[in-house]
Amino acid sequence: MLLKPPLAPMETRSVDEIPTGDGWQYEPKWDGFRCIAFRDGEQIYLQSKNGQPLARYFPDVAGALTRLPSKQFVLDGELVVPVNGALSFDELQLRLHPAASRVAKLANAHPATYIVFDLLAESGQVYLQRMLRERRQLLEKFARSNLGSAKNLRLSPATTDRDIANEWFKRAGGDLDGIIAKRLDAAYASGERTAAVKVKQIRTADCVVGGFRYATGKRVIGSLLLGLYAEDGLLHHVGFISGFKASERRAITNKFEASKKTPGFTGNAPGGPSRWSTERTGEWEPVAPKVVVEVAYDHFTGGRFRHGTKFLRWRPDKDPRQCTMEQVEHREGKAIALL
Repeated sequence: MLLKPPLAPMETRSVDEIPTGDGWQYEPKWDGFRCIAFRDGEQIYLQSKNGQPLARYFPDVAGALTRLPSKQFVLDGELVVPVNGALSFDELQLRLHPAASRVAKLANAHPATYIVFDLLAESGQVYLQRMLRERRQLLEKFARSNLGSAKNLRLSPATTDRDIANEWFKRAGGDLDGIIAKRLDAAYASGERTAAVKVKQIRTADCVVGGFRYATGKRVIGSLLLGLYAEDGLLHHVGFISGFKASERRAITNKFEASKKTPGFTGNAPGGPSRWSTERTGEWEPVAPKVVVEVAYDHFTGGRFRHGTKFLRWRPDKDPRQCTMEQVEHREGKAIALL
């Protein structure tokens, strides 16, 4: 095998709009774990985005790769876990478990899928310096010969039609993180952001502040804890915002220290079981649920905002009870049908 792990995957840079003009290939940006798959005979190695081994957590995908007719290749793609016709990031994260027996049980209940979007090497030939236009043709040929009957392996769709890319983009927020646009005349830029861009659909939601955390080692607010009301009438913790200007922190701290009141959240609260938990999860101060903030976010799944949320503005005109899950739940579109 001429290519060996670790191999830095090609990166993307963020832009505000899907690029136009000739020379672009558009692909869905799937909501999963980036993975470069190496096969050399019976040896399979799955590498994460940061160079760590993943095969022990995804034996179902490793097994599927072993059964392919081609015996030597390197693929770039995304690991996902379909559940009830949609992709579950929560189930994906559960795979990162130290017990092999637990991983096997999870894999049996919800098998993972490897969505392939690039071919980097095959049968001793390295394609890193080939243009994407040619690599895509080689990948589609590889898919026809290998992926037809493979249950856990799928070819990611691609198009040069921006109208189709726009339709995919409308589904962003559930199975899709957004759209990737790659230069058709570019080589595979390992570890670089020069040949591809990503576009995410930023959304907004009005949330109730149900508590706050102090900054580490300081008596000023580090983050505000956000809540939304569900159909059960309870206020559930869904995420946080931080990054306030130093000049604003004292006033914000005074404001919320004056409104401390238990329980803060009447439903799910910080400190409960969560894949996002940290050692400081339980260290928070409850406040009366009276203050509403508008935040920007790019993804909501499993009852929480994923990645960072950004403070936009205070909403004194908004009744806290108007801040419901309906704002975000309808965003969870299903795009797995593209596969």
